[in-house]
Amino acid sequence: MPLILLGLAIIALVFGPQLWVTSTLRRYAGERPDLPGTGGELAAHLITRFSLSGVTLREGQAGEDYYDPERRVISLGTPHFHHKSIAAVAIAAHEVSHALQHQQQHRGFMHRQRRLRLAVMIERFGAMALMVTPVIFLITRVPQTTLITLLLGASGMIASLWVQLMNLPVELDASFNKALPILAEGYLHQDDLPGARKVLKAAAMTYVAAALASLLNIGRWIAIMRR
Repeated sequence: MPLILLGLAIIALVFGPQLWVTSTLRRYAGERPDLPGTGGELAAHLITRFSLSGVTLREGQAGEDYYDPERRVISLGTPHFHHKSIAAVAIAAHEVSHALQHQQQHRGFMHRQRRLRLAVMIERFGAMALMVTPVIFLITRVPQTTLITLLLGASGMIASLWVQLMNLPVELDASFNKALPILAEGYLHQDDLPGARKVLKAAAMTYVAAALASLLNIGRWIAIMRR
């Protein structure tokens, strides 16, 4: 029974944040014809308002909400680009805020980009180590060698999570020091700001939640090795 409870606690830790992010975005994704514009229209307006020179806006696939500082592109997924919803305008304001951080040479943001590149490299390394673990075990039948490979994969996933946690203050700055004050200027009614705050919190936690979910790969490969 204690093991079952421990397993449930681990699953809640791994999947809970991701489910919370998804449910929050879905909750505030309802169409609101009374809003002055779509997420895409707000982003375009803010790019002009803040004179974000060289920054362009594109429509991406669902879930492609990001700011690419190398190409200076703000991407909004189709639901946020075309819809008038609390989620759409809040996500648009969040991504524009990253462009503002870039324009202002925000120290944390500039470090964030290097960390994100490192996180991608570490996660790929960890995933590759986990993938070859069963093969190494089948070839060598040496538990110690397999354990080392598995630990390398696990350390890669954990290091990636650490990088995302280090970037969290930058995400929170974009959400609450920039995006929320902008929306409170009149882009949203006061009654809608609590919902926008929840969406912005979810936007800030997106990468951390994804990194936590990736940790499940470790448990999956451990289960494979025990067969």
